[in-house]
Amino acid sequence: MKFFRSSSKQAASAAPPQKLTRRSSGMAEISRLLNSQDGLCVLDMGATSANNIRFFTAKGHKSYSEDLLRAALDPALRIQDEKGNTVLDSKKFLAENLVYSNALFDVVLCWNLPDYMEESLVKPTIDRLWSVMKPGGLLLTFFHTRDAGPDSICYRYHVTGTDTLEMQEIKLPPAGRPTGEKQSPRLQRVFNNRHIENLFRDFASIKFFLARDAIREVLVVR
Repeated sequence: MKFFRSSSKQAASAAPPQKLTRRSSGMAEISRLLNSQDGLCVLDMGATSANNIRFFTAKGHKSYSEDLLRAALDPALRIQDEKGNTVLDSKKFLAENLVYSNALFDVVLCWNLPDYMEESLVKPTIDRLWSVMKPGGLLLTFFHTRDAGPDSICYRYHVTGTDTLEMQEIKLPPAGRPTGEKQSPRLQRVFNNRHIENLFRDFASIKFFLARDAIREVLVVR
């Protein structure tokens, strides 16, 4: 696993966030399930997207949103460990987020969350997702490859078609900074395939799709 050090400053841009599009083999697999059944429960792991809500509900499904990247910035989550280091309280984080009944979701769209979350929250979050997903449910997530640099842009994904996504840059205030000081979250690490497989070791199966934009799409079956 490759980790990136935080930089003291990140260039701010006055230009509005750009919207790009990409094809997604993983989303095409998810769409097959969405088109074959009615009344599925979908968990969208990002800021509320009116576009995604319309897309899922138009197909007769229930849509839920959880912006865990923003939730992890809550100052109340930062505590001191036994060595006096500031760490995130993963127990408190899970007590306040992803609070659903077991085996609720048929589809989870995790997007690029693991690459941008604090390390201590990644595995507990994946374990919680295992609990709230139905057996046989699908989870789609994106991981950067080693070709990605530490300043890779963090995107919010909006579903626009069976296999197409619109990408919009995310800007959030860094932890402990005023809400007006927004910047793109920094890529925390790059997982290799072995680490990804270990992360989802409790799931039934895992499938990789290698894209051209330094992204591996990973489709996991619960």
